Amino acid sequence: MIACEEINVPVHGGELAVLRWPATDPRAPAVLALHGITANALSWGTVARQLAGRVTLIAPDLRGRAGSSGLPGPYGIAAHADDIAALAEALGLDRVVLAGHSMGAFVAALAAVRHPDRFGPLLLVDGGVGFPAPTHLTPDELLTAVIGPAMDRLSMTFPDRAAYRAFWQAHPAFADAWSDEVDAYIQRDLTGEEPALHSTCRIEAIRADGVGLFDAEVLTAVRKLPVGATLLWAARGLMDEEQGLYDEARLAAADLGGTRLAPVAVKDVNHYTVLTGERGSREVAERLVALASAGDEEHRSGSGTAGMVRD
Repeated sequence: MIACEEINVPVHGGELAVLRWPATDPRAPAVLALHGITANALSWGTVARQLAGRVTLIAPDLRGRAGSSGLPGPYGIAAHADDIAALAEALGLDRVVLAGHSMGAFVAALAAVRHPDRFGPLLLVDGGVGFPAPTHLTPDELLTAVIGPAMDRLSMTFPDRAAYRAFWQAHPAFADAWSDEVDAYIQRDLTGEEPALHSTCRIEAIRADGVGLFDAEVLTAVRKLPVGATLLWAARGLMDEEQGLYDEARLAAADLGGTRLAPVAVKDVNHYTVLTGERGSREVAERLVALASAGDEEHRSGSGTAGMVRD
């Protein structure tokens, strides 16, 4: 397993914590990867292992989480999109492949629309295609509907790291899919002192981001993409239930015809294991390598240096 390094990149209001898994070949292209609403950069750890150094993987802790929890507001999907554009510019990434899981997929789509000259093709992982909010729900009710029990976790405390591990191992989505990478990912979320450890996620950030998923600018981003995109959607849901966030009927109702988005089903995975499980992470990794390699060939025949990390 290639070790990652952590760097800090200036953005509005402070610095974004960023993990970087370097490629074995320094000339290899890079990809940017964005995590979900209460996750952190290490949610991409299993994908990093599957990539095996074929590309450089760069994953930030988004504003208000983990190493970036100290960054102030304003929060929201647009703020994250602008942070990612600033990150790409700071690292000298041009037309870089952009991937996002869950909320990160919405951020990726909006970033591509707001900064069309900065990003290359997109890989959206079980997110990015939204639906209008039910009008009868309050913002907090809406947030609970979006992320469910994950919101409750943010106000909980844990006596030690073993207790936090046990909490997550009991989650239906991870019951049969635990790994060292998943353990590292969930532990990165924990902060404070025993016996009152707690999530690094700032509740005000999660609240703003969750409600912001229903903003018109966010919902319409996939219809305005300036680049091609693939949506890998998980067959099962957040609690490993049979109904996932997407299915054939929901995607048909979204009426994606005429957009640049191509949906692809991933069987035998849920909303989490499409990224952190063996089957899902392998599918994500292979798609990223293909997208990055194709883009790198195109750039080498043109500008020659686009898509590379320039130190």
